[in-house]
Amino acid sequence: MVLMIAYDVLVLYGALVVWACLLTVGFRRRNFWPFLGFGTLIMLALNVGYFVKGPPDAIAFFIGIYDVFDNLGLERTEGAPALAQCVDNACTVWGDRFVYHPSWGVAFHDRFLNGPQHRTNLLYAHIFFNSIAFVLLHFQLWKPGVGADRARHRLVGRVTFGATTIGTFVGIRLASEHGAVSEYGGRLAEFGFYSMSAFVFGTAVMSAVKARTGDLVSHRKWAIRYAGAMWGAFWIFRVMLVVTGPLLRNYESVSLLLSIWLSAPLGILVAESFRKRRISP
Repeated sequence: MVLMIAYDVLVLYGALVVWACLLTVGFRRRNFWPFLGFGTLIMLALNVGYFVKGPPDAIAFFIGIYDVFDNLGLERTEGAPALAQCVDNACTVWGDRFVYHPSWGVAFHDRFLNGPQHRTNLLYAHIFFNSIAFVLLHFQLWKPGVGADRARHRLVGRVTFGATTIGTFVGIRLASEHGAVSEYGGRLAEFGFYSMSAFVFGTAVMSAVKARTGDLVSHRKWAIRYAGAMWGAFWIFRVMLVVTGPLLRNYESVSLLLSIWLSAPLGILVAESFRKRRISP
């Protein structure tokens, strides 16, 4: 039995503590750009890991983030309906320290460890294009297209919209397989990811439409809502799992389904609240 210490997970926890401090500073100064920038850097580090280590190892790291929380208060060999074991305990970076993992994570790992290559290629495309869109949307909000910057803003906007379109529809293709994965929640998960895609792509489309019609005030409103949807789909999704995972581990897939269905609209609501309060950005 090897009880490993996942130092890479601990480093991430440290980065998240720094990020939380930046959020606190943001509320005090009413300026969230440092928080947004650092969150984007963490997102990139997590996503680059899929290309450097490959999906199975990157997913094992991802599961390792939640193993600590989902096993709180449980004995090492004590399970729960929303927890499962994986072959040779290969789906975590903690060695034998944790033998039960979120069941959605075990399924996620198995689907890319033993799945067809085209599924992995779709995941790479989804991550790559969504990462580009995530970075560029912040640049667009930071540098509005006024005066001499208008042409540059229009060009970057088109690239951002193109990346969002590809990333979203590749995600929809991946989600179309989720109906058969009971650990995700089956059809509820599949249509939940369709809903998430609709929130992300719908706000992006509205932002583009308003730009085309010359309504720049509404264009920025929808751009902020689009940013909120993207932040919700990535970060609120993951933060919710930290909280709901241990609280709902007696109900398989409920924690994941809540993240799937609620993260993007919650992100939009948060962004809209900040926009109405005229808090930067």
